[in-house]
Amino acid sequence: MSLVDADGESPAGRARVPDAEIRALLDRAADGGRISPEEALLLYTSAPLHGLGRAADAVRRRRYPDGIATYIIDRNINYTNVCVTACRFCAFYRSPKHAEGWVRDLDDIVAKCGEAVELGATQIMLQGGHNPEFGIEWYERTFAGIKAAYPQLALHSLGASEVVHIARTSDLDFAEVITRLRDAGLDSFAGAGAEILTERPRHAIAPLKEPGHVWLSVMEIAHGLGLESTATFMMGTGETNAERIEHMRMIRDVQDRTGGFRSFIPWTYQPENNHLGGRTQATTLEYLRLVAVARLFFDNVAHLQGSWLTTGKEVGQLTLHMGADDLGSVMLEENVVSSAGARHRTNRSELIHLIRAADRIPAQRDTLYRHLVVHRDPALDPVDDRVASHFSSTALPLVST
Repeated sequence: MSLVDADGESPAGRARVPDAEIRALLDRAADGGRISPEEALLLYTSAPLHGLGRAADAVRRRRYPDGIATYIIDRNINYTNVCVTACRFCAFYRSPKHAEGWVRDLDDIVAKCGEAVELGATQIMLQGGHNPEFGIEWYERTFAGIKAAYPQLALHSLGASEVVHIARTSDLDFAEVITRLRDAGLDSFAGAGAEILTERPRHAIAPLKEPGHVWLSVMEIAHGLGLESTATFMMGTGETNAERIEHMRMIRDVQDRTGGFRSFIPWTYQPENNHLGGRTQATTLEYLRLVAVARLFFDNVAHLQGSWLTTGKEVGQLTLHMGADDLGSVMLEENVVSSAGARHRTNRSELIHLIRAADRIPAQRDTLYRHLVVHRDPALDPVDDRVASHFSSTALPLVST
């Protein structure tokens, strides 16, 4: 059942609730009890921040008593900026036949993979626009070419929206698209294209994109075919508190059936160089509260990732005290979110320091969250700052429609 009533908010979030009731709910959630969407909304809007953080951290400690917090080294490779979806929040895309549209050839993509391997990357995330000239064969050739050159790289790439696009351009059903991508070398799906799955705000920011229930149905099919994925949430585009919780409810329902979401990754909308514009509408406190509630709500999702890219390194570090067990990627390259205003940068040494300063043991992980290197001794921490984030140095002009 949806939380959202006719005016977009939940009655549960409006009434004054006794402190004792909130404390009891926090205690139950901290002990591992499942909370309902209505209870999650109550905690999000009314629980004291410190109490909320303590409860989320208790869940994290029970799941990961070793005190380890992880990071990954990967590279986001953009293969085209040509897109027909025209999302209002996107500063990266160009419409078909636009003078600034481009396509990256396979040799260039493979070369970027080689550079990433040299810097210790274990994962590649291919991201691009919904180019009307790209059918399933383009993706098969690309994945096969990468795997032939660098079989050790995990291809954690694309998302449900790309599956919908490929199905349309190639006249295939979703299962056929997913199967062919998997057989060509795709290892898992990113949570790309989720943004917000709740109907009203999703239509407002991306009216040409598939509805949220279709995004989830694609992921459910993928999980059934053996491809796990992540789930994401871009908060701050004008959605209500109830719609934020509803987004998580929709994901949890699918996870109950499939178990295929490996992690949940919330981040904040960046408002520059796009048609949606405006200031970021999710404050730091709103973001941290949502991270904590997510850890309490997602009793069936193993990992929770904090975002330093959109909120800053200090806020990313704080998520490790609000239930997060992962700080994401060094990001050897990222050009989509950064083109909308995300200017934060980091390197491997700094991420390790942030984790250690939060009283956690840093560990480099792979796509499956297996520990590759556990940095137990600070004296042995890597100091090679070549392993650092690298984004576009200039903002792209406003997209055309």
